[in-house]
Order: sequence, then C-alpha cells, then structure tokens
Amino acid sequence: MPTQIPDLFLVGELAEVGRTSDLAEGELYALRAVADWIQAFVVRPHEDLGRAGPVCPFVPAALERKTLWLAPEQIADRGVSHVVDLMNGYKNLFLDAEPIDGDGANYKVIVVVFTDLSADRAQGVFDDVLQQLAVPSYVEDGIVFGPFYKGNEGTATYNASFRPFQSPVPFLFVRQGVISDWKFFLDDQDWLNYWAHRFKESAVHALAEELRHLPWRARRD
Repeated sequence: MPTQIPDLFLVGELAEVGRTSDLAEGELYALRAVADWIQAFVVRPHEDLGRAGPVCPFVPAALERKTLWLAPEQIADRGVSHVVDLMNGYKNLFLDAEPIDGDGANYKVIVVVFTDLSADRAQGVFDDVLQQLAVPSYVEDGIVFGPFYKGNEGTATYNASFRPFQSPVPFLFVRQGVISDWKFFLDDQDWLNYWAHRFKESAVHALAEELRHLPWRARRD
C-alpha cells in the first residue's frame, strides 16, 4: 500500500482555524514552531553567518511565491523503511508541484515536520534515512534533502562556529538541487562528482565565477 501524503500547509494558513481544524494540537504546535523559526531566523541576516543576506537565500523568495509548504508526520513507532517510503512520497509530490520548470522551481520547498520525534533520536533516524535516500534522489531527480534538529552540528559555509541547522522541532526539507550547492560538497568527492555530472559545463563556469569572489586566500590562512 502506498504511503498516504496529507495536505500541505503554507505558513500563512497555520493561523486559519478552518484550514487546520483536522490537525491534532501537537501537530499544529510543531508546525507553528517551525514556521515561527523560519520567519524569525532563516529568512533574516545573522552576524555570525559569515556573509551578507539571510541565513538561507532561497527561503524569502519561496515564502513570497507561496511555494514553501509544511507537513506534519508522526514516525516514533515506525521503522526506517517507512520513513524512506514517506519521504519518497514527498519527493514525488514535490516534483509534481508547480512550477515544474524554470527558475521558479528552485524556490519550491517542502518541510516535513516530525512532530513526535525527539531531538536526541533525530540524528540517528535521519542518518539512516538519508543513507538510503539521498544519493539516488539527487542522481536521478536532482532532489536534495536537508536534516534540521536541535543538536545538529552542521556549520555554516563561511563560519565553522555557526550552526544554522538547529530547528526547534526535527524536520527534513525537500528542495531542488541548485548549482551553488557545490559549497556543501567540498569535503565529499563523491557528492562533488554527482554535482559536476548533473550541471556539466555550466558547473565549471558557475564555480569559476564564484571562486573569483571568495576570500580563498584568507580561508587558506
């Protein structure tokens, strides 16, 4: 039986009683906590980020275009294979959502919020899920999954002491891979190869252009 995919919610819809009437109190609380965190942190600049602009440069446009959706899921009593199937369902939902082509497709995001997953279990669950899901999804469809949870030790590209991936409730996002993702793959030769294969000649030009504007000598020192 295929995994059932519930309705997706825009950030603005979380305040609409009619739209959220079927959600349990804990689900609504978790979605609102993540939405508030996105609006208070992710879309704003931060002095420790190491560069100008919002913490995530894509999210402000996604909110403006109304192409950032949230969905609640409960998985505490489920195994890894179920979560993999669940996220594959969201990946397919993402691929079918408009806009499918063009620049606008880069600003689509589905945020799958795991409302009953504790922060201390999130890393183990997400690591196991992404081990099965991340590479084939990127190679076949160009889809990236991102894990967020309290205690996530992932650091900002330009400041190794800043950890922007620590959300109040664990979630995985689903988005289209973009050419600027190479920064996240510098320490992983396999992922850098997947990236280069996906973007081909345009990757070379994009990488060269960006390298000209980065303080690589300062980073080396």
